[in-house]
Amino acid sequence: MAAMKRKYLVSFAGILLALVVINLAGQFVFKRFDLTQDRRYTLSPTTLSIVEQVKQPLFIDVYLEGQFPADLRRLQEETRQLLEEFTAYNSNISFQFVNPLENQADQMQIAEQLYANGMKPISMTLNDKGKQSQEMVFPWAVATYGDRHAKIPLLKNIMGISTEDKVLSSVQHLEYAIADAVNTVIHEKTKKIAVIKGIGELEDVYMADFLKSVRENYYIAPFTLDSVAQNPNKTLQQLKEYDLVIIAKPTKSITEDKIQVLDQFVMNGGKTIWLIDQVQADMDSLTKTGGMLAYPKDFSLSELLFKYGIRVNPTLIMDEVATPIKLATGQQGSETTYQEYMWKFAPYALGNPGHPITKNIEGVKFDFANGIDTLKNNIRKTVLLRSSEYSKPLGTPLEIDLKKGIDKTPLESYQGKGNIPLAVLLEGTFTSAYKNRILPFKEPDYKDSGVANKMVVISDGDLIRNQLDQNGAPMELGYDKWTNNLFGNKEFLLNTVNYLLDDTGLIQLRTKDVKLALLDKEKVHNDYTQIQILIVVLPVAVIILFGWIFTFLRKKKYRR
Repeated sequence: MAAMKRKYLVSFAGILLALVVINLAGQFVFKRFDLTQDRRYTLSPTTLSIVEQVKQPLFIDVYLEGQFPADLRRLQEETRQLLEEFTAYNSNISFQFVNPLENQADQMQIAEQLYANGMKPISMTLNDKGKQSQEMVFPWAVATYGDRHAKIPLLKNIMGISTEDKVLSSVQHLEYAIADAVNTVIHEKTKKIAVIKGIGELEDVYMADFLKSVRENYYIAPFTLDSVAQNPNKTLQQLKEYDLVIIAKPTKSITEDKIQVLDQFVMNGGKTIWLIDQVQADMDSLTKTGGMLAYPKDFSLSELLFKYGIRVNPTLIMDEVATPIKLATGQQGSETTYQEYMWKFAPYALGNPGHPITKNIEGVKFDFANGIDTLKNNIRKTVLLRSSEYSKPLGTPLEIDLKKGIDKTPLESYQGKGNIPLAVLLEGTFTSAYKNRILPFKEPDYKDSGVANKMVVISDGDLIRNQLDQNGAPMELGYDKWTNNLFGNKEFLLNTVNYLLDDTGLIQLRTKDVKLALLDKEKVHNDYTQIQILIVVLPVAVIILFGWIFTFLRKKKYRR
């Protein structure tokens, strides 16, 4: 008996010692195990490097607390589990789920404040004991680090898909959205963006929403090229202080000395976004007169872009996959009646699913887009946005009226003409447009070829243009007030800026694939009876069978 006790004591002491050793080792060795098939809770090395830089308390308030339908509960849980990974790797990061509208007395005031800060709500239907009600939900979070704040969008707004699909799309980018916000608040802004002025560009009020959004992460300022005429070298040196320039819908001819400044900015590693119209055509002229003549512009940047490996053609793209417009169709009493038509000169372009700029974004709205040709040289080119299979280029000059853009067109007329590039990313070492040519002005540091660089060319200057409300105030970029649709223009441009200026590789997180195990609703509907039997009848039958066997064995035992 004593030997047996000693044996148990030794076993107990061994187990206790093992637990002590494991706990001591846990103080020095940290390891988490992600058993999901797609490793969705495993933070990338880029995210971990950002998390390690959090040296002070960082708070994340998630506005997803409350009773939600199943789809939003899934988003709530996925957000919670991912944030737990962030906090596990750095105790300075903490989070909480809050209901911003919990206080009934201040509900409207808080909702208006969140909306004014760019956090738009969604409306959802709640069922409570058979009673339905409409509630506002703010699918957002806010990261706070000292006196700096960053918004985190949790639910992507994609037209024409169910909430379930929106959640699936949103979960794909949760890690990027959270890591990007953390990176924003823990670092001071360093990168600088110049919006080129003096070339007949869009007015600031029509780029206001984009400029406001970019300003959250980057310094941004206007930069005029007018001083080139007096001192081109000084202007170039000043431009070199910027990391990215945006050329938004130039309408004036650009002189050779200004082009040399832009060229040498590129040769010195400056990033560029070109929003170019090769054809003069705009919707305002068309709606005022009912018709217009679209004609080629005097495009002085053609030779520069041609040298870089791209050509914007003086064509207009007609596309069956288009965005709608509203046209007056008659009178009903004293009010004008309107009807929506698909406007084929406003292509609805879907993004390249394999690239982080355009993966899983809403379709982008173009207006009178031109076709782009990619030319063979040493520059790598990636088409980010293209027209649909059922599209074709139309040469200019071209008379356009409203009827031409909405009339039915035989699909066979598009055969072999579609999939036209509308936005292209160029990456590589660019060659100067002035190599082996006489320079417009003498430059001491002139370069024939540059360092590794990248730029994006977009064949529609209005892609960056936001509409104005009835008071003349800028509306959200991508929102069409006439049809109440929201397109992906803003997300596309912000992703483009982030990609061009990203030194951390953070934008690559947008390519992460997450596969959620969702119910096959069609299969559930078809096999509804079998599923009911499986989850309701079968458990009851098993309990009854177990009870019968137990009773039978008990009777058999006590009969003896």
